[in-house]
Amino acid sequence: MDDPSDPSRPAAPDAAVSPYSPPPSPPPSEADEAEEDEGGGPIKSFLEHLEDLRWVLIKTFTAILLGMVVCLLAVNQLVEILKWPLERSRQLQSFFDPKGVQQITVFFGTNKVAAFQSRTNRMAGIDLGTNRTVLLQLEATELNGHHVLEIRNVTNAPAALVDKGRGPGLIFLDPAAPFLSSLSLAFFGGLLLAAPFVFYFLGGFLLPALKIKEKKYGLRAFGVGLFLFALGVSFCYFGIMPLALRAAEAYSNWMGVQMPDWRAETYFSFVMKFMLGMGLGFEMPVVLLALVKIGILDYKKLAAMRTYMIVINLVLGAILTTPEVFTQVLMAVPLQILYEIAVWIAWYWERRDRKRAEQEARAG
Repeated sequence: MDDPSDPSRPAAPDAAVSPYSPPPSPPPSEADEAEEDEGGGPIKSFLEHLEDLRWVLIKTFTAILLGMVVCLLAVNQLVEILKWPLERSRQLQSFFDPKGVQQITVFFGTNKVAAFQSRTNRMAGIDLGTNRTVLLQLEATELNGHHVLEIRNVTNAPAALVDKGRGPGLIFLDPAAPFLSSLSLAFFGGLLLAAPFVFYFLGGFLLPALKIKEKKYGLRAFGVGLFLFALGVSFCYFGIMPLALRAAEAYSNWMGVQMPDWRAETYFSFVMKFMLGMGLGFEMPVVLLALVKIGILDYKKLAAMRTYMIVINLVLGAILTTPEVFTQVLMAVPLQILYEIAVWIAWYWERRDRKRAEQEARAG
């Protein structure tokens, strides 16, 4: 028998050599996928994070302070913006107005002297006509060598004068009120102007610590939330606010209490809080859907909460608006519609995930 170790044995012919191919790489493990989802910045110590937070706060307060200074210098433009809903409310002929009652306003030149109501269309021999808004003009005239004031009914007054006579004006009753009111307007206006910079600073601090998926959903939620906030503020400013002011005046007239003027600082505070509350109220779908995403809520729980949300929205309408039923319902209705939209989105997500799970089960 041949010994294969014999050196005298002739070598066997070369076998065909197959080209080298590297072994297949193992499938990515769950740890590798988690590492890809990290997407965070460099690891820092607690003191380094604290230092970053300190600089974020410094830059945030600086941006707000600069915004306040800008708004303080332009406070007259801010006042004109906030007075628009009041001017708009004067043009609304509300069905709340009591029948047979005329709003009489007395002017000396373009200055408003007095405002009161009358249930008769004749006063001191003057025919007031049948209009709900009556303008009386004081004019200086000479009679028998003496200067006297003549009262005449203005029937073709300019539109600006007519609008001024239709509703209450704004007055300050405190020497410090103009300055304090200006500071309040500057603070809220400064927050609004500085908001983009504040979000940028906070994003630079928080985003590096989030995973890639969390960044994606976080940026989407921020974009939708910003749109809904602007939509809520605009809906309040152009839609509900004039109606709320008109309803407040009509309710006062129904009580038999005259409302010729309003305190300016109270009016400004009410308008700003009303718009801010409406903007925050429109953020409800973002909050609810975020709770759905993290598993705290689902479609069944949201649907079961529907009755409670009706009551909650009515309470919010009473807190954030003038506490009368008309404006309360006006605010509660869009909030309830947004809640229903959130419920149906949760239902769609649940249905989509269930179908996806069924397809994966069939494929497996």
